[in-house]
Amino acid sequence: MDSLSGSVVRVTYYSAENGYSVLRIRPEGEAPHRDTEGLVTITGNLPELAPGEYLQLHGAWARHPKFGMQFQVEQMEQAFPVTLEGLRGYLGSGLLKGIGPAYAERIVNHFGLETIDIIDKQPERLREVADIGPKRSQQILKAWEEQKQIRGVMIFLHGHGVSTNLATKIYKQYGDRSLEVVQRDPYQLARDIYGVGFKTADRIAQSLGLPADHPSRLEAGLVYTLDEISSDGHVYAPESELVNRAAELLGGRSEAIRSAVFRLATQGQVIVEELDASSGEPKKERRVYLAALHACEVGVAERLRALAGTKESRLQDMPLYRHGLGLLALDRRLSSVQQEAIVQALNNPVCVLTGGPGTGKTTTIKALIAALEADNKKYALASSTGRAAKRLAQASDRPASTIHRLLGFSPQEGAKYNEENPLRADLVVVDEASMLDLQLAHSLLKALRPGTHLLLVGDVDQLPSVGAGDVLREVIASGVAAVTRLNVIYRQAEGSHIIANAHRINQGELPHTPKVSDDFFLFPAQNTEEAAKWVVELVTERIPRRFHLDPLKDIQVLGPLYRGPAGVSALNAELQHALNPASPLKTERAFFGQLLRSSDRVMQVCNDYEKGVFNGDIGQLIEISNEQQTLTVDFEGRLVIYDWSEADELTLAYAVTVHKSQGSEFPAVVLPVLTQHFVMLQRNLLYTGVTRARQLCVLVGNKKAIAIAVKNNKVAERWSGLARRLKSSTDKHK
Repeated sequence: MDSLSGSVVRVTYYSAENGYSVLRIRPEGEAPHRDTEGLVTITGNLPELAPGEYLQLHGAWARHPKFGMQFQVEQMEQAFPVTLEGLRGYLGSGLLKGIGPAYAERIVNHFGLETIDIIDKQPERLREVADIGPKRSQQILKAWEEQKQIRGVMIFLHGHGVSTNLATKIYKQYGDRSLEVVQRDPYQLARDIYGVGFKTADRIAQSLGLPADHPSRLEAGLVYTLDEISSDGHVYAPESELVNRAAELLGGRSEAIRSAVFRLATQGQVIVEELDASSGEPKKERRVYLAALHACEVGVAERLRALAGTKESRLQDMPLYRHGLGLLALDRRLSSVQQEAIVQALNNPVCVLTGGPGTGKTTTIKALIAALEADNKKYALASSTGRAAKRLAQASDRPASTIHRLLGFSPQEGAKYNEENPLRADLVVVDEASMLDLQLAHSLLKALRPGTHLLLVGDVDQLPSVGAGDVLREVIASGVAAVTRLNVIYRQAEGSHIIANAHRINQGELPHTPKVSDDFFLFPAQNTEEAAKWVVELVTERIPRRFHLDPLKDIQVLGPLYRGPAGVSALNAELQHALNPASPLKTERAFFGQLLRSSDRVMQVCNDYEKGVFNGDIGQLIEISNEQQTLTVDFEGRLVIYDWSEADELTLAYAVTVHKSQGSEFPAVVLPVLTQHFVMLQRNLLYTGVTRARQLCVLVGNKKAIAIAVKNNKVAERWSGLARRLKSSTDKHK
């Protein structure tokens, strides 16, 4: 085999699926096939690498018909560079916290080829370098020691296909115990570390020689399968469905997998319920829950029934509570249905107010607040996401917060407000309640003291929550709450084609797309490639030019799917290139197979209680620091700092799925609707996407696809037992 040594300059391509990489490296010494920049291209299945890393490679040169000579890697080792130029690049690349390009230049100029030896064996000598004081030298020393430990972990993990960033996460979790944990039970990684899934852990386990039918593998695969099912919104899985999916994943026999379900149930990791004849389902079909979700479902049912059935009320001394429609004297602009909604909220401990856009839900909330304030009652306004809470605060001109902040969540202690320390509110209003998932609902209900009223406000015809459960729909179906539905579009909304079309879609009618409109348009496209071109042109040129909107802040692309030329992933890459192109003035870096660049629009993809950012929050990436190995994101004026190993909590957000947009409103929305998206063409998805637009909605696609979506009113049923538990007079399945 041929040999080649050098430092990585650019990562042209990296596949997180199989590790296939295309890298540009600067070779050490004599090397053939350099280009005009002095670089060569290498390809192969490699761990995720970063610019600055120094590699010793073995393989063979081959000519690519389009891209010319490339070095195809068979074996790779990470090493230290042996030239001054290589050392400067290595230290200045951001691999060592505390050293950026400027400090790397000074250190290498001072110590020359002995640099690595001195940092490793005489780190106190770093103080000899200009501007390196005690604090920075300690930071560099700490980072170097960590790197030495991580390097041993990485060498082992790279051999099993684990990326550098994931290896860093593993080391941060377990420290010096990392290798011991990985070798003893690689599936523990999937349980403990965000970003390490079952498939990664399984790859390590298989390469360590663990048998395919080992009990720990079957159990881990079952838990992973249940997690995947819950990520689709389900609370439990029918046992046959779970076993079939797990067998497909694990390549195992159904009998062995059913035995693993039994072991997990014995350990308390899952709860298996037998169904009785009254449930309307075959008794033989058992339900399998993750233990945490089962506790939430039982807890929500118990607490909602207790709240609804209590004889106490913290509002019973209000005049309006006693006199009902005397509310008319407070606000004569309210319709009789809106007045009735307020009376219901004051007289019933659990209420729901639902209706489409423009039907007066916010006006009703404001009138309810006025009634509470007139009687000096305490209330709280909350929603599931920061954007929804901000909209609620602006609309009501009163403080509103996320439910997480209302409950005082902290990563160490959980919720500050709970059954032992309940909220001091007489009434709690939860807006955008269609987004309320089972776990968050459970946390909220635990914090309500007896007699507190709960009002859920939302559009039940929108998509259900991203998290497990379908709380709003099931609460309505159960009959446990007093429900008011608003269905009259008010005068200020009558002139809006967005609102009119949203209601048409919800009623099973095609939206009007008139040639003359100020806020609703259809741009025809027959295929995904044509649609993708339209989307980029609309976002970058047409909408900003005509409507004077900022494409980075005001325009949001929504998509039904991630894959395909008009899918969210491809559109993000195209829009990143168009709206935030590479520049010498911008820092960029690939993290977990995704290229992030300073000024990118990004979204948080998981709840991070420590940072106080939650799934769906959108911000702007304002800095990638090579020196400190951090990313800084501006979430609407609040700066949040991430370590590089936490970058998988972020994703590009020039385009996001309709599901992820819930609870948000944007000045302009661009929504591809194509027959190629057939599996996701549903009425509630199109309806939800259209209702995210405040000033402008542009559909890109064709009327056939729109018609398919409008006619498909089959709400994707979620496996959940909440409505059944709420209807039951006694809970037989605790």
